[in-house]
Amino acid sequence: MSEMSGAQKLLLENAQQVVLVCARGEPYLAGEAARSLAVLENASLVVGGDGCIKAIGPADAIRREFSKVSFEERINCSGKCILPGLVDAHTHPVWAGDRVHEFAMKLAGATYMDIHQAGGGINFTVECTRKASEEELFSTFRYRLLCMMRSGSTLVECKSGYGLNLETELKMLRVIERGRRELDISISSTYCGAHSVPKGKTATEAADDIVHNHLPKLKELCQRGEIHVDNIDVFCEKGVFDLQSTRRILQGGKDIGLQINFHGDELHPMKAAELGAELGARAISHLEEISDAGIAAMATGKCSAVLLPTTAYMLRLKQPQARKMLDEGVIVALGSDFNPNAYCFSMPTVMHLACVNMRMSMPEALAAATINAAYALGRSHTHGSLEVGKQGDLIIINAPRWEHLIYQFGGYQELIEYVVAKGKVIYKKDNASLNKHEGKR
Repeated sequence: MSEMSGAQKLLLENAQQVVLVCARGEPYLAGEAARSLAVLENASLVVGGDGCIKAIGPADAIRREFSKVSFEERINCSGKCILPGLVDAHTHPVWAGDRVHEFAMKLAGATYMDIHQAGGGINFTVECTRKASEEELFSTFRYRLLCMMRSGSTLVECKSGYGLNLETELKMLRVIERGRRELDISISSTYCGAHSVPKGKTATEAADDIVHNHLPKLKELCQRGEIHVDNIDVFCEKGVFDLQSTRRILQGGKDIGLQINFHGDELHPMKAAELGAELGARAISHLEEISDAGIAAMATGKCSAVLLPTTAYMLRLKQPQARKMLDEGVIVALGSDFNPNAYCFSMPTVMHLACVNMRMSMPEALAAATINAAYALGRSHTHGSLEVGKQGDLIIINAPRWEHLIYQFGGYQELIEYVVAKGKVIYKKDNASLNKHEGKR
């Protein structure tokens, strides 16, 4: 019996639109390619027993090809759209203690660095996170990832960085590792021990500690299979880690096999983009203060720019130069920057802000939240588009055109009907209360 006549996992039938994003195995979309996405009309999709996409095509053709096949689950997608699962390329989801009191301070005029230098910001969260148990941290981490999943994210980058000492950084990485093993959502794990300079140390002393103590321990634990870490991150910023310390830490991470994916040029121009391109960085985040030379270097080096519209919005910073980056061929990705300072789970909201505040088009924003975000994490060969052979991660929205996911600002809770990971339905919207309400009209 051929594979096509055996059992398959999932059939999604008769979708109004299936947004492939890519159709030719592209690892990313830049420039003109990001302005016109691959979309099928009146199409169906099949996910196999291995959790990977087996077929996508016109509904009639898929019906004929799989006429003798049984499926574990079939979903009628008439009048609906199927999109790739969204990819959140930058989050800080493991921490204790919220900073709602600091939000009030910011609204009254305090800057990010004002709060940071007064012992708040990252320092406040570090104190709370050091005191929290691993179980407490996992409980809140799990909840946050479930919220992200319900917002359509199926692959999320997750950073440590609220420990700053080896003990707490490892505690955070163990929490992320537990999530990677137990949760349905896919995770890219990032060591961010250089998120801030610990109290009582200089940047040089903190870099020494990371290079000589943290990174060797990480290498040992990864080799033993106790944790899995994908990326290394540093907050390269005036008053935090300077360019020289940043270079040392990133190169040390690269030497033990980690992808370089770091914070740069956020509050002050630091030439972080130029440094990242020189070191072969996979991605650099923020970039509100990037130079023209930095943009050119990132485009040439195929280093992705992970832009964070929520951060510029909440901190009232100038917006990143998304249009200039896009027009010059930089691979632009998006992230929520979920953290105590920018509390946003939702990539649909991030895409909306990117379109309105950074002047991205809707196709550019969706490419940035799917294939390009996957590229920023080194995962675009498995995630970020709906193509045969890729992981069966997708969302189904109750709308006749995919653009509604961005257009309906804050409306994703009603739009997203299903979230699917590896061909398994991991979220299904409960319509009962809504239908009951509508029935009273």
